[in-house]
Amino acid sequence: MELQQMRYVVAVAETGGFTRAAERCHVVQSALSHQIARLEKELGARLFDRTSRSVRLTAAGEAFVPVARQALEAAERARAEVAAATGEVRGRLAVGAISTVAAVDLARELGAFRTRCPQVRISLQTAMSDQLLEQVRQGVLDVAFVGLVPAARTVGVREKELSRGELVAVVPPGHPLAGREWTTLSRMARETFVDFTAGSAARRQREDAFRAAGLTSEVAYEVTTVEFLAKLVRAGLGVGMVPEAIASELAGLDIVRVRPAPERTERVVWSGLGPSPAAVAFLTGLGVDPAQRGDPA
Repeated sequence: MELQQMRYVVAVAETGGFTRAAERCHVVQSALSHQIARLEKELGARLFDRTSRSVRLTAAGEAFVPVARQALEAAERARAEVAAATGEVRGRLAVGAISTVAAVDLARELGAFRTRCPQVRISLQTAMSDQLLEQVRQGVLDVAFVGLVPAARTVGVREKELSRGELVAVVPPGHPLAGREWTTLSRMARETFVDFTAGSAARRQREDAFRAAGLTSEVAYEVTTVEFLAKLVRAGLGVGMVPEAIASELAGLDIVRVRPAPERTERVVWSGLGPSPAAVAFLTGLGVDPAQRGDPA
């Protein structure tokens, strides 16, 4: 079993086809297919069900791919550690962030890191906090920027709080609350909300405050990005609550402070098992001690 064979299998699983996988791996499709067939023969099981229209993982393939990813990541980590021992930072830096990250200028920080460490391959994805935390625990991401209620405890990662702030209401022009400096949480409870998906950390930031005040709220529209939330609020479909630092960037909406205000923290998190050399370099550039204590359990 060779790492290249594992790489080909993972590529097919992620792209959904042999042609696209071959393009990603920069090989001809026949060579990729031949290597996967050799691996299947060695394993004694088919990894893919192939039809003229689709390629799907078999049960054996479903079991094989996660372990293959871990093996590829371990091999890459080994190369990066050797390079770091000689004074060169190499490998990958996979970063995740919520769409409302405001504690750092992420574009600027990634640009500065690329200048300092040009041999590192950087990737970035946005998602909800819970998904990002899980991807850091699984090793899919090296570092993630998340937003959580102040009392939230993270498990399996290390972390540093970057900022703490309040949520404010955003309403469309012409709304009864537009132009007001502040309102109460009980007044907000009478509104229809555009909010993040149920069960998400972003949703809990608002709902915990309502629950603590003995209030409930109606959510008619669920979104996964602050941009879409703002678009629906502008259309007059409901009101929203977003971090104060983000609200000022949402054109065409009025900002109203709320009392008592829901609170949230922004945190940077990384693997509880220890960051890669690239992650160490990136965190250090942020002024974060990679040895920061957390709960790696």
